[in-house]
Amino acid sequence: MPIQDPAKTAGMLASGARILYLPCWVIALGVMLQGYGDVGDGFSAGVIAALGVLLQGLAFGADEFDRMPMSRYAPVMTFVGLGLALLTVFLPIVFGQDLMTHWPGMNEHVVTFGVLEFITPVAFDIGVFLIVYGFCVGGVHAVAREEVRLLRMRERLRLARERRRHEVEQDAPEGAGQ
Repeated sequence: MPIQDPAKTAGMLASGARILYLPCWVIALGVMLQGYGDVGDGFSAGVIAALGVLLQGLAFGADEFDRMPMSRYAPVMTFVGLGLALLTVFLPIVFGQDLMTHWPGMNEHVVTFGVLEFITPVAFDIGVFLIVYGFCVGGVHAVAREEVRLLRMRERLRLARERRRHEVEQDAPEGAGQ
């Protein structure tokens, strides 16, 4: 494979990341909502959305990734999704019904928005989406943040050693080295 100019490939990666960010979110939303008319799910949608955000982090670096709200709040999204998923699973027990009972029940009125029906599987899939997205983005974000912290610490250590070496050289008598 020929050696490529890093500046050129970095520019191409950044352009591609900018172009693909919104389509990743649109496709993720479509995959999640498709499940109520056909086969689709929150897990796949969470992975697709996470890939769009992670591509931003890869293209623009850990500092920019840290500034993105979609990556900063990913751990919170994980716990909100977990709460929503657990709520849809265990709330029916409070009303004396079985786990994961679908609401509204058979032959009951369903609130809709276009073709989207607001039923418990929708809430469960949104919870799964948030868990998967938050875990993928939050995990990579934590690793990137730690890598930046280690690089900064190494740079401070290097500068401290140079400063110490410079101080020792200035404190040494002029004729001592001969």
